[in-house]
Order: sequence, then structure tokens, then C-alpha cells
Amino acid sequence: MENLSQFFEILFDSEKLIYYGGLALLLAVIFAETGLFFGFIFPGDALLFTAGLLCGTQYLDIPLWLLTGSVAVSAFMGNVTGFFTGRYFGKRLFQKKDSFFFKQRHLEKSHAYYEKFGGIALIGGRFLPVIRTFVPILAGAIEMNGWKFNLYNLIGALLWSGSLIPIGYFIGKKFPASLDNLEYIVLGITLVTMTLLISSIIRLRKKTPGS
Repeated sequence: MENLSQFFEILFDSEKLIYYGGLALLLAVIFAETGLFFGFIFPGDALLFTAGLLCGTQYLDIPLWLLTGSVAVSAFMGNVTGFFTGRYFGKRLFQKKDSFFFKQRHLEKSHAYYEKFGGIALIGGRFLPVIRTFVPILAGAIEMNGWKFNLYNLIGALLWSGSLIPIGYFIGKKFPASLDNLEYIVLGITLVTMTLLISSIIRLRKKTPGS
């Protein structure tokens, strides 16, 4: 039980996850967060920023281009997996009962977000926790055109990894001491992303009849 507790502590702590799991575990978590229906539990934005910061301070000995590119590929493939999950399960997702790993309200919020923004939701949704997990699943469920989906998917993956990781990297290069306050920086990123998510949900509810 203690080993299991330590495993989950590492899994949800961005810094420890990268320290102990390296690039392989980082990519696995990014894939899960962007492609598997239970992936919304992972802190993707904070994880990307932390990876960039550790790369900039040389605690993560990986070239910036390799880190950014491999995360983009993992995020892209995660969304492809989510898309085909939605395509396979289709409308059954909307009748699925809530469980520990699946919440109907997350799918409904993603649906409202998709209805408002269309395909561009796949790009903007990359920067919103929960939304980025369920939007590709939803796109598959409503049978969005595959080529169109992959275009938005590619752009979103490149923008997401190509912004958060380099920001962390250059902060790490310029201010190496920031590593000592990493937990506060990660907390700040989490608060910002959650604020964006909540504000977007509020706006959608105001504009959605009967909400």
C-alpha cells in the first residue's frame, strides 16, 4: 500500500514524475491526458512547463527540440486515440453512467465548448484542462472529418508543446533559482488554467439556452 501511495504521489507531482520517470513517463502521461477518458486527472500544462524548466536548468538532459517535438507527437497521437475511441463508442458515450474515471458532465462541457467554437476547439481546447481530454473523443463521437480533425490536432499539439515547454526552458535558463520555487510556479499555472476553464464554462452556460 505504501509503494502504491508513493507511485501516485510521483504520478501527480510534475517534478517528481520527470525526475523518476524521465522522458518516457512524461510522454506516457501526456498521451494519457490527451487521449484516454481518465486522462483529465493529470496536470498537463504544469507538466509541460516543469519539463521545460528542468530542461533549461539541465536537470533534464534532453535537447529542447527533442523534448518539444516528442511531446507534440505524444499529444497528437493521444488525440488520435481519443478520436477513434469516440468514433467506436459513438452515441453510447452520452448514455454512459458516471464512474470514478468518467464523468458525464465533463463530456457535456466539452460538447458545449465544441458547439460554440467548432473545429477550432481542438486548438484552443489544448490549453484547457479536462476540455483537452474530452474534445477529441467528442469529435470522434460526432464523426468529424478525419483529415480536418488531424489538421486541427497537429496545429494544437505544436502550439501547446511549442509554447509551454520553451517558456519553462527560457525561465530555467534565465533564472536557475526558480527551480527552488517550482511548487509555487506550478500552483500558479494550475490556478491560471483552472480559472480559464471555469470562466469558459460560465460563458458557455450564459449563452446556452436552458443551462
